[in-house]
Amino acid sequence: MVALSRDRERAFSPAIVYLLMGAGFSIALNALGVNVIEPLRDYELIERASEISVVIALFSVGIRIDRRFSWRGWSSTARLIGLAMPLTIAAVACFGHLIMGLGWGAAIVLGAILAPTDPVLAGEIQVGPPGEGGEEEPRFALTSEAGLNDGLAFPFLFLGLLIAGDGGSFANWLAADVLYAIVVGLLVGALAGWALGSATSALRGREWLLAEYDGWLAIAGVLAIYGATEVIGAYGFLAAFAGGLAFRRREREHEYHGPVHEGATVVENVSELALVLLLGSTVTLAGLGEPGLSGWLLAPALLLAIRPASVLVAFAGSRMPRLEQLFVGWFGVRGIGSFYYVAVAIGAGVLTATEATTIYWTAIVCVGASIIVHGLTATPASRKLGFDPP
Repeated sequence: MVALSRDRERAFSPAIVYLLMGAGFSIALNALGVNVIEPLRDYELIERASEISVVIALFSVGIRIDRRFSWRGWSSTARLIGLAMPLTIAAVACFGHLIMGLGWGAAIVLGAILAPTDPVLAGEIQVGPPGEGGEEEPRFALTSEAGLNDGLAFPFLFLGLLIAGDGGSFANWLAADVLYAIVVGLLVGALAGWALGSATSALRGREWLLAEYDGWLAIAGVLAIYGATEVIGAYGFLAAFAGGLAFRRREREHEYHGPVHEGATVVENVSELALVLLLGSTVTLAGLGEPGLSGWLLAPALLLAIRPASVLVAFAGSRMPRLEQLFVGWFGVRGIGSFYYVAVAIGAGVLTATEATTIYWTAIVCVGASIIVHGLTATPASRKLGFDPP
């Protein structure tokens, strides 16, 4: 009840409650000899559950963004995606190889897993619902970054798997996993989102679409967009975000955007909290020992040094005030997307059992630390910059 309350004055996020609750029950049951979920065996469950949650969240994030496209308007996004994300992946990969002893392939995989920021768990410091503003530059930067990097970390993941598997062609990776998958994913998502908006307007105009079902439109629409994109081998995560953006821009002032967003928000919040509970339910004391001291040290290194430093480098020479840069650098909230990548990496079958185990439990430690520390600091930091709750 505390986690689901609407009290904006609380000093913690609901995700903290669900994470600790799931971990507490799991550790207690494990002490009795009962394992609820075995992550390396049940990776398909984690993959499918997190996949649906992330897809819906990305479409919802796209609907929220009102800012029109321009280089100046989206320059902060370009800096975060084009500079901060690759720098973060490179730094984590170096840490994984030099400090944790992972092979270069597995280390790059770990970097890609921990690169995406979460579009839901960081909700308190992102933009507000459609038409309600709250698009201060730091908030917009974090929101748009979270919408794009869940898909744009894929090429790095596949590069790491390519190196770890010691097979495949770099040229094929560049052509298929970088150029084709990114461009086609964005293009299909934009066209499909625009078409969905057009169809919705026409059906509503003829009263063939009942207003009370607007909230379900986002779910059906984004799953269709995502499925179609994945079938042709492009990145469905990018298509989901691009679809939300395009849907929003088709008759952007229309009244149905509010109900559609509300419906998506309900589903994304419930699914994300359910996923946090699920992932917390995999926690065991033995598992927490798997990353070793070096794996545990990656959490503070990532949150306190790698992410902030990468953002400061990315925004060097920009007009964004230093305090706002630090705000963006601190709130690189890690979340559900990381576990989709973990599951994909495990399912690829090219990592050794030791590497897969180390990577999964290191992700648990880093994401868990992020959920806790960022959940506790989101409200105070937002107030420090004078941001109203979205």
